Amino acid sequence: VLATPAWAGPVTVTGGWFRMLPAGLPAGGYFTAVNTSRAPIAITGVSSSACGMVMLHKSTAIGGMSGMDMVDKVEIPAGGTVRFAPGGYHLMCQDSRMAVGGKAPVTLKLSDGSSVTAAFAVKNAAGK
Repeated sequence: VLATPAWAGPVTVTGGWFRMLPAGLPAGGYFTAVNTSRAPIAITGVSSSACGMVMLHKSTAIGGMSGMDMVDKVEIPAGGTVRFAPGGYHLMCQDSRMAVGGKAPVTLKLSDGSSVTAAFAVKNAAGK
């Protein structure tokens, strides 16, 4: 199952997918966002009907300790790319309503007031 790329305004979203984990653990969401404009823009929020709650998160490793923090926004420089990937920025989906092999809609809210919606593939814990 491939994710459906989406374009809206200044941001293109490709490669979107969720990693479903067992026992009701939160699902992680990953994708690539490209700012096709000549001005910086930020992802300021996220929503999905496939999640009870979904948040922007960033994994950190400081002094040998790993952690995750919720972030208010993720900046994308003019003409730049930001990858949401394991070990870095990611979406945290709690109370998911997804099935492996399906797709989940995700809407990213942008700092210019626009939004972009993409269908994310739903994969198992191994990313398949």
